[in-house]
Amino acid sequence: MTDSPAVRLFLRRWIIRLAWSAALVFVTIVIGGALDARRRLPDLQPWHRIIPRDLRVADVKPSTTLADYLAIEDGAFRTVREQIEDRLDPAWKLPANRYNREGASHWSRLGTDWNRTQILSPTSEPIGGALLVHGLTDTPYSMRTIGQDLRGRGYHVVALRVPGHGTVPAGLTDVTWEDWLAAVRIAARDVRVRIGPNKPLVLVGYSNGGALVLKYALDAVEGSGDPQATRIVLLSPMIGVPKFAWLARVISLLGPLPAFEKARWLDVYPEYNPFKYTSFPANAGLQTWRLTTTMQAQIARIAESGHGGELPPLLTFHSLVDATVSTPAVVHALYDVIADERSELVLFDINRSSGLVPFIQPADAALVSRLTDASARRYRRTLITNVNPSSLEVAERTVAPGATTVEVRALGLAWPRDVYSLSHVAIPYPVSDPVYGRDEAGTAAATIRLGVLSPRGERAVLSVPSDTLMRLTWNPFFPYMDARAAAWVTSAPEVQGRSR
Repeated sequence: MTDSPAVRLFLRRWIIRLAWSAALVFVTIVIGGALDARRRLPDLQPWHRIIPRDLRVADVKPSTTLADYLAIEDGAFRTVREQIEDRLDPAWKLPANRYNREGASHWSRLGTDWNRTQILSPTSEPIGGALLVHGLTDTPYSMRTIGQDLRGRGYHVVALRVPGHGTVPAGLTDVTWEDWLAAVRIAARDVRVRIGPNKPLVLVGYSNGGALVLKYALDAVEGSGDPQATRIVLLSPMIGVPKFAWLARVISLLGPLPAFEKARWLDVYPEYNPFKYTSFPANAGLQTWRLTTTMQAQIARIAESGHGGELPPLLTFHSLVDATVSTPAVVHALYDVIADERSELVLFDINRSSGLVPFIQPADAALVSRLTDASARRYRRTLITNVNPSSLEVAERTVAPGATTVEVRALGLAWPRDVYSLSHVAIPYPVSDPVYGRDEAGTAAATIRLGVLSPRGERAVLSVPSDTLMRLTWNPFFPYMDARAAAWVTSAPEVQGRSR
């Protein structure tokens, strides 16, 4: 093409038009998102506006200790007590408000505030240490059963509260994933000091916590100077999130303006859950996108450099269908890239005998064939699935590293008839959990029982979507998962006189 003035003018005009079009689309998304949030979402409450002071990475020094972090945590919860609970409007003194001290959703019903960091020490000299990290909008309560089990097995356990969590949903409106990781690094160093240089250090991460402990370990491979873990257990790890999560930043740009403060929120619901936020700020989604994209690039970089073998062995439990995080990302962006024969991936299939399979989306029903094909892989693969399509009993189907032969082992466990799959939020909770489990035995009647709810009735009556209350909140295969994780952790070797 001739480089004439007419051609240059033509190109310039089209570039200007495209720039104006892009700007128009951008402004439309920003204003449209702000107006939609203002129209769609209910009025914000103090727990959506008051932001307790919490740990920020800029405040962290090499000398910062877990005790320093716990002091900051104390201040954050003092803010909740003095500015939220003490001043609670009578209209919000509802049985299902977590900030109502007299209500069924207040943490005090269980005696221990599992919204806060918990340190669980064994009665004798610890045989190792474990750092447990919860998921997004979650609290250390999700690590409660696993943490107590590890303590009973002789481990010094820290179930960490990640900054912005456990207090009020507004705490997630200005936090970053770097703040979260800073707290993980502080806690890991503390556990290593407590147990000494030679005993195994195990990291357990659920959902976003899985991403954080994995990021911590990847950074240690690349020379962060932090003590490296001996083994890592991941529960539904957040390796990938929806591609459009970054739009949260764009949609919430008008949030600082009082008239559009709702633009900072994707969902606003009553806070009825004692150990998990139900409202969801846009910034939380943005930070998960930033974290997972950074981590995926790091995984690929370390694998390409030939240092993948320095990553500790991984044991991962994940539901085949997961509406919160990407199951294919766990397989293809983590395990297929960097895992080796020391690691294992355990997938929970859908219930093929539930009678609901015809109603499951075809893409989800077919996912198992793509993720558990017959090709040999470097790591061990296990599928928990029905013994046959007509039985609720399940079996473990395992393929060894580098092999294609399937080994089958009966587990003595079965799907409940009315459950067609696990859910993201169900993985870490046993059926006996007093809040999220289905077992009524031994539970105080005054405690909210989210695990037993299965609402059926007229629509538009409940203050939260009925499908949220119907989502499975307990894991029928928790005994299997807990036993496998415990065996994995307790078989971890000592560090042989060195701490990385």
